[in-house]
Amino acid sequence: MDSDERQTMHMLNYPDVSQTDAFIVEFDGAIEAHMDWTRRILRCAVLHTPPGDDVMSPVAHTLCRFGHWFRLNAEYFRELDSSSVPHVEELHQAMHDAMRCICADVMKGNPGKISDLDAFERSQSELLMLLARLKTLCISNAVRHDPLTGLPLRYGIERDYALCMKDARRNHTRVYVVLIDVDHFKRINDEHGHPAGDMVLQHLAGTLRSVLRDNEPLYRFGGEEFLWLMRCDTPFVAERSAGRLLSTIRETPAEADGIRIALTVTLGLAEAAENEEISSAIKRADVALYQGKNEGRDRYVIAS
Repeated sequence: MDSDERQTMHMLNYPDVSQTDAFIVEFDGAIEAHMDWTRRILRCAVLHTPPGDDVMSPVAHTLCRFGHWFRLNAEYFRELDSSSVPHVEELHQAMHDAMRCICADVMKGNPGKISDLDAFERSQSELLMLLARLKTLCISNAVRHDPLTGLPLRYGIERDYALCMKDARRNHTRVYVVLIDVDHFKRINDEHGHPAGDMVLQHLAGTLRSVLRDNEPLYRFGGEEFLWLMRCDTPFVAERSAGRLLSTIRETPAEADGIRIALTVTLGLAEAAENEEISSAIKRADVALYQGKNEGRDRYVIAS
Protein backbone atom coordinates (compact mmCIF):
# COMPACT_ATOMS: atom_id res chain seq x y z
CA MET A 1 0.00 0.00 0.00
CA ASP A 2 1.47 3.38 -0.98
CA SER A 3 1.65 6.38 1.35
CA ASP A 4 -1.45 8.00 -0.13
CA GLU A 5 -3.50 4.87 0.54
CA ARG A 6 -2.11 4.45 4.06
CA GLN A 7 -3.17 7.99 4.90
CA THR A 8 -6.71 7.38 3.69
CA MET A 9 -7.12 3.90 5.15
CA HIS A 10 -6.02 4.97 8.62
CA MET A 11 -8.88 6.16 10.83
CA LEU A 12 -7.96 9.79 11.36
CA ASN A 13 -7.50 10.92 14.92
CA TYR A 14 -8.87 14.42 14.41
CA PRO A 15 -10.00 16.63 17.27
CA ASP A 16 -13.72 16.38 17.95
CA VAL A 17 -15.48 18.67 15.52
CA SER A 18 -17.09 20.58 18.36
CA GLN A 19 -13.57 21.51 19.47
CA THR A 20 -12.49 22.84 16.08
CA ASP A 21 -13.26 26.48 16.89
CA ALA A 22 -11.13 26.25 20.05
CA PHE A 23 -8.37 24.56 18.07
CA ILE A 24 -8.36 27.35 15.49
CA VAL A 25 -8.11 29.91 18.31
CA GLU A 26 -5.09 27.99 19.63
CA PHE A 27 -3.65 27.88 16.10
CA ASP A 28 -4.01 31.64 15.70
CA GLY A 29 -2.61 32.21 19.18
CA ALA A 30 0.49 30.14 18.44
CA ILE A 31 1.14 32.08 15.23
CA GLU A 32 0.57 35.40 17.02
CA ALA A 33 3.05 34.32 19.69
CA HIS A 34 5.66 33.91 16.98
CA MET A 35 4.86 37.33 15.58
CA ASP A 36 5.43 38.72 19.09
CA TRP A 37 8.75 36.87 19.03
CA THR A 38 9.74 38.72 15.86
CA ARG A 39 8.76 42.04 17.42
CA ARG A 40 11.05 41.27 20.35
CA ILE A 41 13.84 40.80 17.83
CA LEU A 42 13.35 44.40 16.71
CA ARG A 43 14.00 45.60 20.26
CA CYS A 44 17.24 43.61 20.25
CA ALA A 45 18.28 45.19 16.96
CA VAL A 46 17.42 48.76 18.04
CA LEU A 47 18.16 48.72 21.76
CA HIS A 48 20.70 45.87 21.92
CA THR A 49 18.68 44.19 24.68
CA PRO A 50 19.25 40.42 25.17
CA PRO A 51 16.44 38.66 23.29
CA GLY A 52 16.22 35.52 25.52
CA ASP A 53 16.87 31.80 25.24
CA ASP A 54 14.10 31.25 22.69
CA VAL A 55 16.27 33.29 20.32
CA MET A 56 19.86 32.64 21.31
CA SER A 57 19.77 28.95 22.25
CA PRO A 58 20.91 26.45 19.55
CA VAL A 59 17.59 24.69 20.18
CA ALA A 60 15.53 27.90 20.31
CA HIS A 61 13.00 26.47 17.84
CA THR A 62 12.00 23.92 20.51
CA LEU A 63 11.68 26.57 23.24
CA CYS A 64 9.32 29.08 21.68
CA ARG A 65 5.59 28.86 22.25
CA PHE A 66 4.78 28.08 18.63
CA GLY A 67 7.33 25.26 18.44
CA HIS A 68 5.98 23.68 21.62
CA TRP A 69 2.36 23.93 20.44
CA PHE A 70 3.13 22.54 16.99
CA ARG A 71 4.95 19.52 18.42
CA LEU A 72 1.98 18.75 20.69
CA ASN A 73 -0.32 18.71 17.63
CA ALA A 74 2.08 17.25 15.08
CA GLU A 75 0.20 13.95 14.77
CA TYR A 76 -3.01 15.76 13.85
CA PHE A 77 -1.19 17.82 11.21
CA ARG A 78 0.42 14.64 9.84
CA GLU A 79 -3.05 13.21 9.31
CA LEU A 80 -4.12 16.38 7.48
CA ASP A 81 -1.02 16.52 5.28
CA SER A 82 1.91 14.27 6.18
CA SER A 83 4.40 16.08 3.93
CA SER A 84 3.77 19.48 5.53
CA VAL A 85 4.94 18.64 9.06
CA PRO A 86 8.66 18.18 8.32
CA HIS A 87 8.52 21.24 6.04
CA VAL A 88 7.02 23.37 8.83
CA GLU A 89 9.64 22.12 11.26
CA GLU A 90 12.45 22.79 8.77
CA LEU A 91 11.27 26.34 8.02
CA HIS A 92 10.68 27.11 11.68
CA GLN A 93 14.18 26.01 12.62
CA ALA A 94 15.66 27.95 9.70
CA MET A 95 13.95 31.11 10.98
CA HIS A 96 15.43 30.63 14.44
CA ASP A 97 18.88 29.77 13.13
CA ALA A 98 19.01 32.87 10.95
CA MET A 99 17.76 35.15 13.70
CA ARG A 100 20.20 33.71 16.22
CA CYS A 101 23.06 34.64 13.90
CA ILE A 102 21.67 38.16 13.38
CA CYS A 103 21.18 38.77 17.12
CA ALA A 104 24.62 37.40 17.96
CA ASP A 105 26.18 39.94 15.57
CA VAL A 106 24.03 42.77 16.94
CA MET A 107 24.88 41.97 20.55
CA LYS A 108 28.58 42.14 19.61
CA GLY A 109 28.05 45.58 18.07
CA ASN A 110 28.38 44.31 14.53
CA PRO A 111 25.86 44.72 11.69
CA GLY A 112 23.94 41.60 10.77
CA LYS A 113 24.67 39.77 7.53
CA ILE A 114 22.35 40.29 4.59
CA SER A 115 22.43 36.54 3.90
CA ASP A 116 21.03 35.82 7.39
CA LEU A 117 18.30 38.44 6.98
CA ASP A 118 17.36 37.03 3.55
CA ALA A 119 17.21 33.52 5.04
CA PHE A 120 15.00 34.73 7.88
CA GLU A 121 12.57 36.62 5.63
CA ARG A 122 12.36 33.78 3.13
CA SER A 123 11.73 31.08 5.73
CA GLN A 124 9.20 33.24 7.59
CA SER A 125 7.24 33.97 4.41
CA GLU A 126 7.16 30.30 3.38
CA LEU A 127 6.20 29.23 6.90
CA LEU A 128 3.26 31.63 7.10
CA MET A 129 1.99 30.46 3.71
CA LEU A 130 2.25 26.82 4.74
CA LEU A 131 0.50 27.44 8.05
CA ALA A 132 -2.31 29.26 6.26
CA ARG A 133 -2.79 26.17 4.08
CA LEU A 134 -2.84 23.87 7.12
CA LYS A 135 -5.42 26.10 8.79
CA THR A 136 -7.60 25.90 5.68
CA LEU A 137 -7.30 22.10 5.70
CA CYS A 138 -8.28 22.04 9.36
CA ILE A 139 -11.43 24.08 8.72
CA SER A 140 -12.26 22.06 5.61
CA ASN A 141 -11.90 18.83 7.56
CA ALA A 142 -14.31 20.11 10.20
CA VAL A 143 -17.14 20.70 7.73
CA ARG A 144 -16.63 17.20 6.31
CA HIS A 145 -17.22 15.56 9.68
CA ASP A 146 -20.42 15.08 11.64
CA PRO A 147 -20.39 17.49 14.61
CA LEU A 148 -22.39 15.04 16.76
CA THR A 149 -20.36 11.84 16.36
CA GLY A 150 -17.10 13.16 14.93
CA LEU A 151 -17.35 10.63 12.09
CA PRO A 152 -16.75 11.56 8.45
CA LEU A 153 -19.81 12.40 6.42
CA ARG A 154 -20.31 11.20 2.84
CA TYR A 155 -17.48 13.28 1.41
CA GLY A 156 -14.68 11.05 0.22
CA ILE A 157 -16.57 7.74 0.31
CA GLU A 158 -15.99 7.16 -3.39
CA ARG A 159 -12.25 7.69 -3.06
CA ASP A 160 -11.97 5.50 0.03
CA TYR A 161 -14.01 2.79 -1.70
CA ALA A 162 -11.76 2.90 -4.76
CA LEU A 163 -8.67 2.55 -2.57
CA CYS A 164 -10.22 -0.35 -0.66
CA MET A 165 -11.06 -2.11 -3.92
CA LYS A 166 -7.57 -1.53 -5.28
CA ASP A 167 -6.03 -2.99 -2.14
CA ALA A 168 -8.45 -5.94 -2.22
CA ARG A 169 -7.45 -6.79 -5.79
CA ARG A 170 -3.78 -6.66 -4.89
CA ASN A 171 -4.14 -8.79 -1.76
CA HIS A 172 -6.92 -11.09 -2.98
CA THR A 173 -9.31 -9.98 -0.23
CA ARG A 174 -12.91 -8.79 -0.23
CA VAL A 175 -14.73 -5.51 0.42
CA TYR A 176 -18.25 -5.36 1.84
CA VAL A 177 -20.36 -2.24 1.92
CA VAL A 178 -22.28 -2.42 5.20
CA LEU A 179 -25.23 -0.23 6.16
CA ILE A 180 -25.89 -0.03 9.90
CA ASP A 181 -29.26 1.25 11.09
CA VAL A 182 -30.39 1.75 14.70
CA ASP A 183 -33.47 -0.30 15.51
CA HIS A 184 -36.56 1.58 16.75
CA PHE A 185 -34.71 4.90 16.89
CA LYS A 186 -37.95 6.87 16.66
CA ARG A 187 -39.16 5.06 19.77
CA ILE A 188 -35.97 6.06 21.60
CA ASN A 189 -36.56 9.71 20.68
CA ASP A 190 -40.24 9.54 21.62
CA GLU A 191 -39.67 7.84 24.99
CA HIS A 192 -36.49 9.55 26.12
CA GLY A 193 -36.32 12.76 24.09
CA HIS A 194 -34.10 13.93 21.25
CA PRO A 195 -31.11 14.78 23.49
CA ALA A 196 -31.11 11.14 24.59
CA GLY A 197 -31.31 10.11 20.93
CA ASP A 198 -28.23 12.20 20.22
CA MET A 199 -26.40 10.53 23.11
CA VAL A 200 -27.36 7.11 21.71
CA LEU A 201 -25.83 8.03 18.35
CA GLN A 202 -22.66 9.27 20.04
CA HIS A 203 -22.50 6.07 22.07
CA LEU A 204 -23.00 3.92 18.98
CA ALA A 205 -20.30 5.78 17.06
CA GLY A 206 -17.88 5.16 19.93
CA THR A 207 -18.81 1.48 20.06
CA LEU A 208 -18.34 1.10 16.32
CA ARG A 209 -14.93 2.76 16.49
CA SER A 210 -13.87 0.36 19.24
CA VAL A 211 -14.89 -2.72 17.25
CA LEU A 212 -13.85 -1.87 13.70
CA ARG A 213 -10.28 -2.07 12.52
CA ASP A 214 -8.25 1.05 11.76
CA ASN A 215 -8.20 0.33 8.03
CA GLU A 216 -12.00 0.05 7.75
CA PRO A 217 -13.56 3.45 7.01
CA LEU A 218 -16.73 4.34 8.89
CA TYR A 219 -19.15 7.19 8.11
CA ARG A 220 -22.31 8.71 9.47
CA PHE A 221 -24.44 8.14 6.40
CA GLY A 222 -27.53 10.02 7.50
CA GLY A 223 -29.94 10.14 10.43
CA GLU A 224 -29.45 7.00 12.50
CA GLU A 225 -27.64 5.21 9.67
CA PHE A 226 -23.92 4.50 9.38
CA LEU A 227 -21.85 3.07 6.53
CA TRP A 228 -18.90 0.73 7.05
CA LEU A 229 -16.42 -0.43 4.42
CA MET A 230 -15.55 -3.89 5.72
CA ARG A 231 -12.35 -5.57 4.55
CA CYS A 232 -12.03 -9.33 5.01
CA ASP A 233 -10.60 -12.51 3.49
CA THR A 234 -13.68 -14.71 3.17
CA PRO A 235 -17.48 -14.57 3.41
CA PHE A 236 -17.21 -16.54 6.66
CA VAL A 237 -15.04 -13.82 8.18
CA ALA A 238 -17.52 -11.18 7.00
CA GLU A 239 -20.40 -12.97 8.73
CA ARG A 240 -18.34 -13.47 11.88
CA SER A 241 -17.45 -9.77 11.96
CA ALA A 242 -21.08 -8.76 11.47
CA GLY A 243 -22.23 -11.13 14.21
CA ARG A 244 -19.57 -9.86 16.61
CA LEU A 245 -20.63 -6.27 15.97
CA LEU A 246 -24.29 -7.10 16.66
CA SER A 247 -23.37 -8.82 19.92
CA THR A 248 -21.16 -5.97 21.10
CA ILE A 249 -23.85 -3.37 20.49
CA ARG A 250 -26.52 -5.56 22.10
CA GLU A 251 -24.35 -6.06 25.19
CA THR A 252 -23.32 -2.40 25.50
CA PRO A 253 -26.40 -0.31 26.31
CA ALA A 254 -26.26 3.44 25.99
CA GLU A 255 -26.77 5.70 28.99
CA ALA A 256 -28.59 9.03 29.01
CA ASP A 257 -29.25 11.02 32.18
CA GLY A 258 -28.65 7.91 34.28
CA ILE A 259 -31.06 5.80 32.24
CA ARG A 260 -29.73 2.71 30.46
CA ILE A 261 -31.11 2.38 26.95
CA ALA A 262 -30.94 -1.04 25.32
CA LEU A 263 -29.68 -0.77 21.78
CA THR A 264 -29.69 -3.03 18.74
CA VAL A 265 -28.94 -2.44 15.09
CA THR A 266 -29.66 -4.14 11.78
CA LEU A 267 -26.95 -4.61 9.16
CA GLY A 268 -27.23 -4.91 5.41
CA LEU A 269 -24.09 -6.30 3.74
CA ALA A 270 -23.21 -6.27 0.06
CA GLU A 271 -19.96 -7.76 -1.18
CA ALA A 272 -18.58 -5.37 -3.78
CA ALA A 273 -18.14 -7.04 -7.13
CA GLU A 274 -15.18 -6.40 -9.40
CA ASN A 275 -15.56 -2.95 -11.02
CA GLU A 276 -18.89 -2.34 -9.22
CA GLU A 277 -19.68 1.30 -8.50
CA ILE A 278 -20.19 2.12 -4.84
CA SER A 279 -23.68 3.46 -5.58
CA SER A 280 -24.67 0.00 -6.82
CA ALA A 281 -23.20 -1.74 -3.77
CA ILE A 282 -24.99 0.71 -1.44
CA LYS A 283 -28.32 0.01 -3.14
CA ARG A 284 -27.86 -3.73 -2.66
CA ALA A 285 -26.83 -3.23 0.97
CA ASP A 286 -29.93 -1.08 1.48
CA VAL A 287 -32.19 -3.83 0.13
CA ALA A 288 -30.52 -6.31 2.50
CA LEU A 289 -30.94 -3.88 5.39
CA TYR A 290 -34.68 -3.55 4.85
CA GLN A 291 -34.97 -7.29 4.54
CA GLY A 292 -33.35 -7.55 7.97
CA LYS A 293 -35.78 -4.97 9.36
CA ASN A 294 -38.74 -6.93 7.97
CA GLU A 295 -37.39 -10.18 9.43
CA GLY A 296 -37.32 -8.82 12.97
CA ARG A 297 -34.27 -6.51 13.27
CA ASP A 298 -31.13 -7.10 15.39
CA ARG A 299 -29.56 -9.18 12.64
CA TYR A 300 -27.47 -9.00 9.51
CA VAL A 301 -28.53 -9.90 6.00
CA ILE A 302 -26.13 -10.40 3.09
CA ALA A 303 -27.31 -9.18 -0.31
CA SER A 304 -27.56 -11.75 -3.05
